Amino acid sequence: MVEQVVVIGAGVYGAAVTAELARRGARVTVVDAGAPADGTSGATFSWTNSCGKEPRPYHDLSVAGMEAHRKLASEVPGSDWYHEGGNLEWGADDNEREKLRRKVATVQGYGYEARWLTREEALRLEPDMNPDELPTDEIAYFPTEGWIEPTRMIGHLLSTADAEQIWNDAVTGIDVSDGRVRSVQLASGRQLPADAVVNCAGPRAADIARLAGLELPMKNTSGVLIYTSPVAVSVARVIHAPHVHLRPDGAGRLLLHTHDVDDAVQVSDTGETSVDQAGVEKVVEAAIALYSGIRAATVESVRVGVRPIPGDGLPVLGRAPALPNFHFAVSHSGATLSLHAGALVAAEVLGEDHTDELAAFRFERF
Repeated sequence: MVEQVVVIGAGVYGAAVTAELARRGARVTVVDAGAPADGTSGATFSWTNSCGKEPRPYHDLSVAGMEAHRKLASEVPGSDWYHEGGNLEWGADDNEREKLRRKVATVQGYGYEARWLTREEALRLEPDMNPDELPTDEIAYFPTEGWIEPTRMIGHLLSTADAEQIWNDAVTGIDVSDGRVRSVQLASGRQLPADAVVNCAGPRAADIARLAGLELPMKNTSGVLIYTSPVAVSVARVIHAPHVHLRPDGAGRLLLHTHDVDDAVQVSDTGETSVDQAGVEKVVEAAIALYSGIRAATVESVRVGVRPIPGDGLPVLGRAPALPNFHFAVSHSGATLSLHAGALVAAEVLGEDHTDELAAFRFERF
């Protein structure tokens, strides 16, 4: 019988798993080497979507994740962390346009909401965009997509969970005997008894798995996020333009990103991370071209997050057969998946079987 669960990591997955375990009556301890949302969850574009995710089980899991956000937001008064404004996307050349056509056709075949807009229709949704930067047609619109503010959601989940919370104390060891986890050791010297452990450590998930004798292949990548000063323009949706991705980020600020700027990350010999200024300026210039009203904006901050990406790109969720009381909740797209996938993992920790939903995401596939 599971009486004491240790959740490792207090990002979106750790908070979601902790909240669901506590809701189901488990005794939970959640532990993090830093503070809640201190890692990837505090430096993410946090786009909620199932836009082009393959194979089909990954798409379906993401759609269920979006619905879980919608449900929680409807149940919690003042849940201002969830924004379902939709997503606009278009291509710069024939190759990009053809890829977008295939993506739209695929998700429409799955029953996912997607439709094509003309320039005039897109401008009715986002009137401050520069018309000259838009194609005349073939602007894809995904109306059920949006974004979350992860730190606020994590705060809600943890504040409402009856769980012991340990911050700034890294996991340094996991005791295993007779094929089961017995306890978790912390840097402070404290030892936490455990009937079950859930690995929600994001970019450090492979390190935590290794402490338990398991090898989890990961191919983490860096993600650069650029935060502007407040700007007096109307931006209500996620925008995926060819040279800049952006969304609102509260108090009039915008959050900017492209995959190209991720390549501007530089790591020194001492391990210090920086971002090449020319790469940042290129993204800001693309944003100004699309929204001329932000010309006076300054860059308030640039953050580098580490994206936790399992070796084959798909989530790793649920129990590990070789160590049946050790569970995973690790993926890219945690902003989309965490509430739903975290609830499934928590249910399995307490004895339910969710093989139908999680079969494609089991650790043993590696």
